[in-house]
Amino acid sequence: MHVDPARPFPYEILRRFPDVEAPNLQAWDATDRLLGERGVAEAASRSLTGGDIAVIGDGYGALALRLAAAGLSGVRVHQDLATGRAALERNAAALGFKGIQRPEELGPELLDGARLVLHQLPRGLAELEEIADAVARWATPDVQVIAGGRVKHMTLAMNDVLRSRFASVRAELAVQKSRLLVAEGPLPVPERPPFPVCERHDDVGLTLCAHGAAFAGSRLDPGTRLLLGFVDRMPAGDAMDLGCGTGALAAEYALAHPTATVVATDRSAGAVRSARATMEANGVASRVAVEHDDAASSRAEASADVVLLNPPFHLGASVHAGAALKLFDAAARVLRPGGELWAVYNTHLDYRQRLKATVGPTSVQGRAGKFTVTRSVRTPRAGHGRGSQGDGSGQGNVSERTIT
Repeated sequence: MHVDPARPFPYEILRRFPDVEAPNLQAWDATDRLLGERGVAEAASRSLTGGDIAVIGDGYGALALRLAAAGLSGVRVHQDLATGRAALERNAAALGFKGIQRPEELGPELLDGARLVLHQLPRGLAELEEIADAVARWATPDVQVIAGGRVKHMTLAMNDVLRSRFASVRAELAVQKSRLLVAEGPLPVPERPPFPVCERHDDVGLTLCAHGAAFAGSRLDPGTRLLLGFVDRMPAGDAMDLGCGTGALAAEYALAHPTATVVATDRSAGAVRSARATMEANGVASRVAVEHDDAASSRAEASADVVLLNPPFHLGASVHAGAALKLFDAAARVLRPGGELWAVYNTHLDYRQRLKATVGPTSVQGRAGKFTVTRSVRTPRAGHGRGSQGDGSGQGNVSERTIT
């Protein structure tokens, strides 16, 4: 498809795939449009090239592709999710812009020499703090940060976080329920970056480390805490922590089974960086491979004896079961016959029938508070005819769940 620069950018054709897709989930929002158009205008007024611009938090590529449509190539882009990176590649190819963006991790390669940073605000203040520090640390002294978000998700605390790293922060008027914050004048930063942060949990014998984008930070969430108590019942073998977060389950399994081979995967780059720091802190980095991957897509079928899983119940700001169902399918794919999936989830979701159909016979191993631990044994016949996630699109029988 050829994009006519004289016509409005076709945001509506962008897709989330291979991320979960559903009628209530789309690949762009009004903030993307507001940021994208502002970025094009700023680049023109300041005579910036694509190499002067960095984009952070570009969900499925709307910002980078809007800049590309304006003739700005070589824009550096950081996306936390592996699915977002794959979606950007697919959307870029569909629009004829393949290969003109530069994907980077959050660090000097992304921000060195950047004079304009476009940023979709994250929901968490810790993630915003790490990003603000990185921009102030590595971008040019005249850098301008334009950060946008949906008004309903923005707080005054976000302004305070930006003010901790920039001399000037101003909020602009809302447009279509989105608002831009403009930060300028980077302040001196401490010698060491503020992340990762590490916290010792003596009750379980683990140190957890977290970068800003990691869910729950360095805390130990109650579902994971419950599942940790069952690790010594799990067989030793080739194990996978699927959707590993900060890596508590992988680290505990490696400590409990010293001869086992362990892989930890997560689609969040922030989680992967956190999990690697956690493995270092617990002395198991040489035995646990941590990979940035969507639902173990790069792993071979029937390659694991044990899968550990605490599935998310949300996709971005939306509460949705699609992520959990996709991970159940992934577990079924990577488990060998007779292999075991140990999962923990909110009890009222009652995933047992889904687990039985997808993986195999499923039994409840324990309950505490709002959480249930189950053990599913992989059978060759399980998983056929599921229909909801087989193509990776997340369409079909994916239902939205309300979490209480």
